[in-house]
Amino acid sequence: MSVAIHPAVDSGVKAGNRSFSGGTLKCNCQSPVTVTIKSDVAFNHVCGCTKCWKPSGATFSLVAVVPREKLSVTSNAQKLKVVDAAAPIQRHACSGCGVHMYGRIENRSHPIYGFDFIHPELLDSAGWAAPEFAAFVSSVIESGTKPDQMGAIRARLKELKLEPYDCLSPPLMDLIATHTAKAKGVLAA
Repeated sequence: MSVAIHPAVDSGVKAGNRSFSGGTLKCNCQSPVTVTIKSDVAFNHVCGCTKCWKPSGATFSLVAVVPREKLSVTSNAQKLKVVDAAAPIQRHACSGCGVHMYGRIENRSHPIYGFDFIHPELLDSAGWAAPEFAAFVSSVIESGTKPDQMGAIRARLKELKLEPYDCLSPPLMDLIATHTAKAKGVLAA
């Protein structure tokens, strides 16, 4: 029996197209919120955290980042509401269908400030950079996954070549640590 991770990867991780330059995110409403992305995505991954939006039946969400200046809301912005104003990532969700359209960090001193989080499977065009890893894997237990299923989930992630972490990937953790070290003056800015 195969373990379901996310519809975008369950049949295998598809390679991205190096010339991919963006597209339009659409929510699930009849009159959708649309968000235009004018770049490829980076740090694409499946995420087990309980804050991320997941399509129905998915165990993990699919999350990537784009440069903030490459994202713009292009229709029905009035339908967007911040899910949790106290969270570091301000997740802007459609008030009609609940789909998270993008997440933004407003704190300029945050290591990932300047990048917006999106769910690339909502893009109307294919070819975005492939998922690279799985983050916050153990957190799926907080969503109701039974702990005894974790071995099978990690095995399936490895089969998909999505290395499972209970944090972020080493390159992304290095980026965050570098930012923190520069802010503390430990490394030259």
